[in-house]
Amino acid sequence: MYWTLELASKLEDAPWPATKDELIDYAIRSGAPLEVIENLQEIEDEGEMYESIEDIWPDYPSKDDFFFNEDEY
Repeated sequence: MYWTLELASKLEDAPWPATKDELIDYAIRSGAPLEVIENLQEIEDEGEMYESIEDIWPDYPSKDDFFFNEDEY
C-alpha cells in the first residue's frame, strides 16, 4: 500500500467518519483511481471508524503544513 498526496486527496470529501467499506464505496462512486481503491482494500480492518484521512495515512499534510498567509489572497 502506498499513498501519494494526489491519491489521498481523492478522499478529502469522503463522508467522514466512515468505515473501510464506506470509503471503498465512496471511492468507487466518485471515480477515484484504482490505486485508491486498492489501498483501501489493503487496510487491515477491524470494523473501526476512520475520522479523517490522517487515520489512514498519518503523513497527510494539514493546512498547518503549508506556509502561506490566507489573508493575503
